[in-house]
Amino acid sequence: MRILIAEDDQVLADGLLRSLRTSGAVVDHVANGAEADTALVTHNHFDLLILDLGLPRIHGLEVLRRLRSRGDSLPVLILTAADAVEERVKGLDLGADDYMAKPFSLQELEARVRALARRGMGNSTSTIKHGPLTYDQAGRVATIDGKMVELSARELGLLEVLLQRAGRLVSKEQLVERLCEWGEEVSNNAIEVYIHRLRKKIEKGPIRIATVRGLGYCLEKIPG
Repeated sequence: MRILIAEDDQVLADGLLRSLRTSGAVVDHVANGAEADTALVTHNHFDLLILDLGLPRIHGLEVLRRLRSRGDSLPVLILTAADAVEERVKGLDLGADDYMAKPFSLQELEARVRALARRGMGNSTSTIKHGPLTYDQAGRVATIDGKMVELSARELGLLEVLLQRAGRLVSKEQLVERLCEWGEEVSNNAIEVYIHRLRKKIEKGPIRIATVRGLGYCLEKIPG
């Protein structure tokens, strides 16, 4: 899951970054509304926007209005002051999906983030299944026929992307976009190495990661 946080309070932003990264998310951060608007226009690979309404330069409500006016259905969780009821109402009316009033529990925020991400991908639960392979997005645990598969954080992220697009081609460039934060460099060769390691751990029984040379990868079931 890749998340954009638009929050000008650096202490709060740092706390959100640490918490969400620990839970396995790929997270980028901007500190004002102009940067948020630019990021949303130029990057289309986010799964969720956490949006503080009291942003400098461009107000959070305007960032949200512009996002929805472009026809972008990206899930949005707005953050507001506890007494800003009118702003929360305006945000929901403009198309926000959920809100949290400050101060809030990081544990609750993580749960709301997972729920919004599931909703954005059309899933009703945190579990994704593909043949004998099951992945629990909340617990970040993969199992095959009920037996846990030991995967690194990068391998888990890779598996999650492939499972979300099971049966469809995913390019190396798309994998890099989904797995890497701004300023983090991962080469196509590194992606090939991660794919190789993941294959060795999950290609058991009727599942495989097929390579379409020059185009990318596809998680598919082998007809039995």
